Amino acid sequence: MSTPARVVVLPDHEGPLEIREMDLPDPGPTQVVVRQFASGICHSQLHQIHGPRAKPALLGHESTGIVLKKGNAVTHVDEGDTVLLTWVPRDAAGIKDAPPRISLELPGGGVASHAVFTWADNTITDHQFVVKADDDIAKDVTAIVGCAVMTGAGAVLHTADVQEGESVAVFGVGGVGLSAICGARMRRANPIIAVDLSDEKLAFAKRFGATHGVNASEGDPVEQIRALVDHPNDLAVGGAPVTGVDYAFDCIGLKTTMEQIAPACRPGHFGARRGGMAVLVGIPGTNLELNAGAMIMFEKQLRGSFGGSCCPDRDFPMFLDWHARGELDLEALVTERYCIDDINEATTALEEGRIAGRSILVFDD
Repeated sequence: MSTPARVVVLPDHEGPLEIREMDLPDPGPTQVVVRQFASGICHSQLHQIHGPRAKPALLGHESTGIVLKKGNAVTHVDEGDTVLLTWVPRDAAGIKDAPPRISLELPGGGVASHAVFTWADNTITDHQFVVKADDDIAKDVTAIVGCAVMTGAGAVLHTADVQEGESVAVFGVGGVGLSAICGARMRRANPIIAVDLSDEKLAFAKRFGATHGVNASEGDPVEQIRALVDHPNDLAVGGAPVTGVDYAFDCIGLKTTMEQIAPACRPGHFGARRGGMAVLVGIPGTNLELNAGAMIMFEKQLRGSFGGSCCPDRDFPMFLDWHARGELDLEALVTERYCIDDINEATTALEEGRIAGRSILVFDD
């Protein structure tokens, strides 16, 4: 028996997002149907909304819900279980091929295919994108674990593997950046420098563990970071002073910020000390240029982080435990809530920079 759903659809033509009523098919052997409690509204979806497309698309990739139906090959969840949805396979090491995409026929014509979509009151996806959670978790704010928290905190914990006492700078303190700052605090990094264009956002970042704020609208942020973090007992190649952080994370994806994180990292010195690591976290809209000579001479590293290098089955319980212990303040990180009928207002607010942390869609019970 099919499941009725209200689904946000990105049309194949210019115009606002549409809400379509449709019937979801019964799950195939490896599929799961989930009733949604809440879904995160990720900045990366703006790339899809404003990018070229030849057919309609379904959006959203992080949520909290409850299993309504499951296929006969799904063994890790049962009907009635609370789950988190994400866009990263929960056990990528255990699968050889990417989970299959699902194609849905849309009312009025057209077909939209997807791996996962969460801007909907009910959804269907492959079991690899469904992670079991305890029934007593918060059903709203935990929706952002499946992308924002995973991407930001994971980049610190797994991609960079920041250690106690190492210095960190985070460029961009939206939902992903604030999660990175929280991850750095959990690793006892010091200092933890937040970089943004607003003193209000920088003050907000200190609630999540930032020890310093750098306002990039008031001068070169690289020079400000170098002034905050120096290593007076070290010398770089040619006797140059050693300044800058051990790790710099770009959580925005703009050309400007992507090109600032490597210069913000400290230099290395031959085989005695490695240079700092610049980590690309935000989805880029363009390429970047690097000073290749400086990267070589100072033995710096540039690394990409996709989904925070996370394994959802392993990492989501840890993030939920942080929240349960009060170490990850998801209630503060979620700064705006919308209903599905206000999705166009929600995406406009996100695009205009009016969301301090992360916004979510909340669905009726």
